[in-house]
Amino acid sequence: MTEAQKQEMPETETENAADAGAPDTAMTDAARIAELERQVAELKDRALREMADAENTRRRAQKEREETSKYAVANFAKEMLNVSDNFVRALEAAPKDSADAGVKNLIAGIEATERQLANTLAQFGIKKIDPVGQPFDPNFHRAMAEIESADHPPGTVVQVMQAGYVIHDRLLREALVAVSKGSPAAAPHVDTTA
Repeated sequence: MTEAQKQEMPETETENAADAGAPDTAMTDAARIAELERQVAELKDRALREMADAENTRRRAQKEREETSKYAVANFAKEMLNVSDNFVRALEAAPKDSADAGVKNLIAGIEATERQLANTLAQFGIKKIDPVGQPFDPNFHRAMAEIESADHPPGTVVQVMQAGYVIHDRLLREALVAVSKGSPAAAPHVDTTA
């Protein structure tokens, strides 16, 4: 073997080695591309989930802010309902047929103040519940007594002892009521002679 042949041989082996490595490199490149595409898809999915989570958090915070501002006056309003109740009690206790001008003016002043308080409460979404004649609803009423009544079917509110109130769509204070239990004549007759 001549020197030239010896020098040629390593080149051929090198070329053969390079040719043999080419498919491995192509596979490696394809595998790397597939792995990178998988990572991109995973990161894209993660980014979309994070964006959706951030949007949900933003909406939840917005709703909480709206709820807080909508119902922020609830505790204050509950206390003001006691004032309203006292105005009603004062009007109920006032003499209706007094000839005294001072008493008449006092009653007129109490009525005007009570109306102004009711209007102010209404401006903040606070409304009085007037359940007389309606079916008893335990979500808005608290039964304090049962009254026999031939004029009302059983389970009907016949008297309000303390007014109830709602703020927007929520109960602020339940109404204390008396409920009809029907008339004594409507009670089933039990035959005791048998």
